[in-house]
Amino acid sequence: MTNSGHFLIINPGSTSTKLAVYHFNLIHKSIRLIKEASLDPTDTPAGQIENYETANEIRTKAVRQFVASEPFKFDLIMARGAPLRPLEGGVYAVNTGMINDINSVRYSRHASNLAALIGYQLGSELNIPVYIADPISTDEFEAVARISGVPGIERKSRSHALNIKASLRKRCKRLDLDFFKSSWVVCHMGGGISVAALKNGRIIDVNDGLLGMGPFSSERAGALPIAGVLDLAFQKGSSRAKIETLLSINSGLKGYLGTGDLRKVEELLKSGKVEVQLIFEAMVYQIAKEIGAMASVLSFQLNGVLLTGGMAHSSLLCESISERIHNMAEIYIEPGENELEALAEAGLRVLLGNEPINIYKQDPKL
Repeated sequence: MTNSGHFLIINPGSTSTKLAVYHFNLIHKSIRLIKEASLDPTDTPAGQIENYETANEIRTKAVRQFVASEPFKFDLIMARGAPLRPLEGGVYAVNTGMINDINSVRYSRHASNLAALIGYQLGSELNIPVYIADPISTDEFEAVARISGVPGIERKSRSHALNIKASLRKRCKRLDLDFFKSSWVVCHMGGGISVAALKNGRIIDVNDGLLGMGPFSSERAGALPIAGVLDLAFQKGSSRAKIETLLSINSGLKGYLGTGDLRKVEELLKSGKVEVQLIFEAMVYQIAKEIGAMASVLSFQLNGVLLTGGMAHSSLLCESISERIHNMAEIYIEPGENELEALAEAGLRVLLGNEPINIYKQDPKL
């Protein structure tokens, strides 16, 4: 490995594939963004992959054409880590076991799983390693956090782990704190909201921001009264697919106000409509309440609370949350999802020898 070179970063979403080229310099321990691109194959308009073979073929072809058109020699591919089996956080080599689990759709059909598939094919062709980092299914729960209250139902760890950890690393560096010797509540606010308790670099508890627990978000329902969920399940004509779509795509701000775009909600707030103000305040209320719950996991011994994610660009939202929790701890803001940069930073840590490479192993029981 040379002291400098280039990473290819792959992050597929529901209707596009985000790519980035980063230059790394091991002597200066630095990365620099060279280029970003968004490829727009329309194979998965709803974000759910029905035919992995077709979607993989379409997306891989587009990424392959991008690579061929660029003058860079790539040394490493970093791919977005989507839902897999429960894993400790960190960097994992993409191997046949991981590819088999993705192709089996045992854990997810979402478009983000294509990252490892695309990376694995290109890595083989270019003869370079391919890794994922801090996947959505990062699981570092303590045993007590798994108990749900119903035997046979266990709380799951699914979160925006990549951005949560990357943003906290960045903030700790700015504060000259040791990421691995600190305690934080980190709140990622986007299409889903993850509020996590981190102790010594580990996510020891977090709400499931996709389906179940936590605050409602721009599109997702969050925690719900159980009786209401039962009513939904037993409504005439209801199905699991319909209910999942309602709770994960058509709830939250979108369900109440007709839009999940916080910028549009802020415009609606200016109209002075009581309903809009109430729904916005309810989301703030639920976020603050969940932050307080996660602070209790850490016995209220915090270095701070960190607000991050796309919605953290909203000064109104961050200020509204801060008004409710400012007596708890110092509040910091790192706006944006920053997934491409986070993957590049993980790649740099690997090349510097500061991050071990984990081996993914299939588990037939999970």
